[in-house]
Amino acid sequence: MESPSLRAFQSCPDAAQGVRPRGPEGRRALPPPLPLRAAGASRACSGAEGGAAQARAATMATFFGEVVVAPSRAGLDEEEEAREETPEDREIRREIEKKREIEVLWSCAAEPLVCSRFIVAIGRNAAAFLSSFILDSVCWEVIGVVKLWNEWCRTSSTTNVLPTDSFCLFYRLIADPTVLLCQCSCYVAEDQQFQWLEKVFGSMQKKGLQVTILSTCPVADYKTQESTLTLVSPFLKALKTKEFQEQVCCPLLEQPNIVRDLPAAVLSYCQVWGIPAVLYQCYTDVIKLDTVTIEAFKPLLSSKLLKSLAKDASESTKILKKFLTTSETHNNIYI
Repeated sequence: MESPSLRAFQSCPDAAQGVRPRGPEGRRALPPPLPLRAAGASRACSGAEGGAAQARAATMATFFGEVVVAPSRAGLDEEEEAREETPEDREIRREIEKKREIEVLWSCAAEPLVCSRFIVAIGRNAAAFLSSFILDSVCWEVIGVVKLWNEWCRTSSTTNVLPTDSFCLFYRLIADPTVLLCQCSCYVAEDQQFQWLEKVFGSMQKKGLQVTILSTCPVADYKTQESTLTLVSPFLKALKTKEFQEQVCCPLLEQPNIVRDLPAAVLSYCQVWGIPAVLYQCYTDVIKLDTVTIEAFKPLLSSKLLKSLAKDASESTKILKKFLTTSETHNNIYI
């Protein structure tokens, strides 16, 4: 005996071919619509599974092609932080800003300082070059110090510093008090650079002033069409302001290379104020104190500015070796 369902299937030729049965008017009959659940309807689930199911139902499209925007907190963090700032937070922020203020202490009372030539060495290798080839305790005297604090370094008002210390000192040539020199081996943060410029240059007369900047930079930052592997490092590049008319001691820095941090800030300041200035940047593959990197600045000793300030070559070599020996001794963790 055949079952009723089998007889119904055999009596419909369309069904035997996998086609839906036709209606009374010859059209194919559509299946009854399935019951639809609202997009925001909740199901009886418990715990985390129920919450996840409700979240999926809330973002489910109700028809083909509907664009469903997922929930996002992008752009709300800053607004929430601004709304949630408490008086205690504002007090802490003011204390940090006060702590990050730069203080320049001058031993000479006369301000503004009359300065005709200002040499700024930024970085440990540039500062070591001045210590080895220019500075000595007989011809130069300390006239100022910068006190600053940031996440990377902390300086004090002491003038007795070691090669490995972070410091920023100002010297004056005894024979010619209009010649000033600055050794800045400490890191000056971006939010502190404007303070440094205003407080240092604000203490000097800008009329007749000429600035020379020395700094170092990783050779990996140098942009060229040639491979950096073929470059003989360290090497010097110069960048000057429009008012600087003297001949530079090395090739000019090509585009699209840029300079950063405090050297760029000093050069930009001189450009804005119309001060003749030149930046000599040494590209090197060594980040610590290095003899080869320090001696890469030696071509500057033939310049008009530094030629009259240079010490005897043999004496400079001895000082440089002693300087590096002292640095290696303090960097040795086993001593």
